[in-house]
Amino acid sequence: MTVWHDEHGTGDPVVLLHSTAADSGMWDEQAEALSERFRVIRVDFRGYGRSPYRADGPYGDADDVARVLAALDISRAALVGSSGGARVALELASAGLAGRLVLLNPVSALEPTADVRAYWAEEGRLLEQGDTQGAAELNADVLLGPAASPRARERLVAMQRHAFEIQHGIELQQTERDFAPSEIDVPALVVAGAHDLPYFVAGARHLATELPRAKLLELEWAGHLPALERPEEINALLLDYL
Repeated sequence: MTVWHDEHGTGDPVVLLHSTAADSGMWDEQAEALSERFRVIRVDFRGYGRSPYRADGPYGDADDVARVLAALDISRAALVGSSGGARVALELASAGLAGRLVLLNPVSALEPTADVRAYWAEEGRLLEQGDTQGAAELNADVLLGPAASPRARERLVAMQRHAFEIQHGIELQQTERDFAPSEIDVPALVVAGAHDLPYFVAGARHLATELPRAKLLELEWAGHLPALERPEEINALLLDYL
């Protein structure tokens, strides 16, 4: 299966990997801004956006993205990942496909804490009741910081609800590649949002100490999805770093 992807611009490749609370639409503003200087590739993971949720057996998001890059004749790219997309970026980097990393509030390998357990439990309760709208609104309430506009919230709710709906009732076996952050020897910018859940803030700080060439940037205004909350500031950050 080939997952949906698109391209914008020319130049050195930059791959945008979305949060699992959203889809590639979360990068609309970044794709436009970055395409003035880079070849920008966006991907929808299976079960998100324009990629269907099906598989003939076990599958991995990193494997799907690697196949897209191979088809585009890209052997190495700058990888920008948000939340769960940051985990995919790290898996690809461990396979030698990253020249540079930007990891926005990355999913952590730390043991889940009370704050994130409570969030996941409430999401699960709503989904068991079939309340995809309520579960999507919960994600927006928890993940978006105070800088987010009503329009950003509306967009996130729509993306998350769509993912919940197309994945509903389908059980697929998803695999992840093992990797050691200490062996990913590429420049990396790890971003944490001060208004994010403490679990994710701790995870970003921890990962920044494990990656050999990482720099930690903490944004005092940001929640979990700063690319949606203040897109122009994240555009400037990415253009400067990349």
